[in-house]
Amino acid sequence: MIKTAISVESSADISAELALKYDIKVIPYKITLGEETFNDGEKSPEEMFAFVDKTKTLPKTTALNEFEYAEFFESLKKDYDAVIHLCLSGGITSSCGNAFRAAAEMDNVFVVDSRSLSMGTGYLAIIARTLADSGASPKEIVERLTDTVGKTITSFIVERLDYLHKGGRCSSIALLGANLLKIRPRIIMKDGKMVSDKKYRGTMPKVVSDFVGDLFSEFPPLGDTVCIAYTTATPEMLAAATDKCTAAGIKNVITVRAGATISSHCGANTLGVFYIVG
Repeated sequence: MIKTAISVESSADISAELALKYDIKVIPYKITLGEETFNDGEKSPEEMFAFVDKTKTLPKTTALNEFEYAEFFESLKKDYDAVIHLCLSGGITSSCGNAFRAAAEMDNVFVVDSRSLSMGTGYLAIIARTLADSGASPKEIVERLTDTVGKTITSFIVERLDYLHKGGRCSSIALLGANLLKIRPRIIMKDGKMVSDKKYRGTMPKVVSDFVGDLFSEFPPLGDTVCIAYTTATPEMLAAATDKCTAAGIKNVITVRAGATISSHCGANTLGVFYIVG
């Protein structure tokens, strides 16, 4: 049987426990806070948010280049016959194109644009590992993933728009209106890009409950697995999300903390939900 490596960037928010359980390899993004640059995973979201509150300076992420991907893929090929890499959506980063170009120069290295982020990408990697362990060939896995990408729901709710605004992903007018009216926008991935398509008001636990309920109503989950990722969250927010999953008959809820890459763009009290539809 072909020994296939499954890999992602740190933006997939695969926890150390999940990476070990499913043998998923991770290449980290680099984050810059002021004069300091570190690998995603070396600082907590809380440390980043404290830095931003103190300095009013947003963290910066740098796209991974072709050389970094080539080194990473070569290191994996020492222990595996093939590599399948799931990248952060090409609609929001140039890293994905760099991964494709690096793979094009190598044998038995395949890149799939997840058209997603956070555990939308991470869950696809878990699916890929399950297929590989069942004996599927790299070609078969890539074909299955390519089909599944279009059936992946990636959506999140944010408490404030400050980080999206500072990162150039919302206007000053939208920021002002959202803060004054305490509007919590729903962001959903469409065609590999982030789009705001709904707005909620109220306390975050209520907003999370409404958000998850609306998602399940509009996009009924296929199967019994839903992933939840959050930057920071109160116990009440997490309970609201898991309660909706239980009510919908979801038996397997995978909950993870978002890493520095995702947190640097979304801010505190952001909660995302990720799953496959039919």
